[in-house]
Amino acid sequence: MAQFFAMLSLIAWGLTIITIVLAVLYRRNPESSAGYLFEDVRRNSIWFALAVALTTTLGSLYFSEVAHFHPCPLCWYQRIAMYPLVVALLVGGIRRDRMVWTYVIPPAVIGSGFAIYHTQLQAYPQQHGPFCKINDPCTVRYVWEFGFVSIPFMALAAFALIITLMLVLRSERSLEYEIDELEPPDAPSLEDVLA
Repeated sequence: MAQFFAMLSLIAWGLTIITIVLAVLYRRNPESSAGYLFEDVRRNSIWFALAVALTTTLGSLYFSEVAHFHPCPLCWYQRIAMYPLVVALLVGGIRRDRMVWTYVIPPAVIGSGFAIYHTQLQAYPQQHGPFCKINDPCTVRYVWEFGFVSIPFMALAAFALIITLMLVLRSERSLEYEIDELEPPDAPSLEDVLA
C-alpha cells in the first residue's frame, strides 16, 4: 500500500504541473484545445479537490489505523489541516459554492507549510527540530519509496494539488471581473434621460 500511495503522490505532482501548464496555455489562447481542457478542470475543480482530500484522509487513516504507523506531532498538524477540507469541499460542491476557495486555501497553505518542513526533516533526519520528541520523533521514515517519497511528501503533493485547483477556481472570478470591464455600460433608462 505504501508504494500505491507513493505513486498517487507522484501522480498528484504531475497533475499539479499539468494544471499550471493548462492555465498558462489558456491565458495565451482560450479557444485552443488546452483552453477547453482547462475550462473542464475549472468547472470540476471542487470535485477534483474533494477526491484528493478524501484520498489523502483515507490514506492517513490507513497508515495509522491499519498499518499502525504512529503519527508524530507534525503528522497531526498536517491532518488537522487536511481532514476539514473534505467536509468544506463536499459542502462547497453540493452548494455549488464557487467561493469555496476562500476557506479551503488558508488551511491548505498552513498544512503545506508543515508538510514542507516535515518532508525536509525526513530527508535529512540528523536534524532535531522543535517538534521532535525522543519518544515521538518526527524523523522516523515509515515510508521511503523511490528514495525520496515519505508520508509528509505525499501530504505535500495533496496540498499542492488542492491549492492549485482552488486557484484555478479563483481564476474564474477574476475572469468574470475582466469580462464585466469589457462589456459596454447599460444604456440609460427613459426615466434617467427625462430627469
